[in-house]
Amino acid sequence: MAHNLTRFSPFGDLARLDPFRDIERFFDELDRPLQNDLARSMRMDVSETDQAYVIRAEMPGFDKQDINVSVDGKTVTIRAKHDEQQPTTPQSGTMLRTERFHGEQYRSFTLPQEVDDQQASATCNNGVLELTLPKRAGAHGRQLQIQ
Repeated sequence: MAHNLTRFSPFGDLARLDPFRDIERFFDELDRPLQNDLARSMRMDVSETDQAYVIRAEMPGFDKQDINVSVDGKTVTIRAKHDEQQPTTPQSGTMLRTERFHGEQYRSFTLPQEVDDQQASATCNNGVLELTLPKRAGAHGRQLQIQ
């Protein structure tokens, strides 16, 4: 049985890269994970006290009028939308690439206990959305007696 061995070169792909011909493909492949994971997801922290849930969500680049928060029982939905806008055209030359996110971000999650939506509040400062969601009184689950 014959075995063929080839020497591994970690720079092999870079050596074959023609930066003037393949630059767009190179950046598309490089950016694909970034576009799919980071640009379209909201990073957030959820904490709990005896009285409320506190959610802090990173919303960089969104104005407060672009953000919509809805609460339905235990379900919280955060939706934010950037209007489609043309990128700023340079004074001279041609725009080669723009990496600004345009579109919609959406996140929905379920909390362990229902929220008192009448007492809930939201603020947005420096690209951080903070929700204070008081727990609904008497909304604790109850254990059933088996008869």
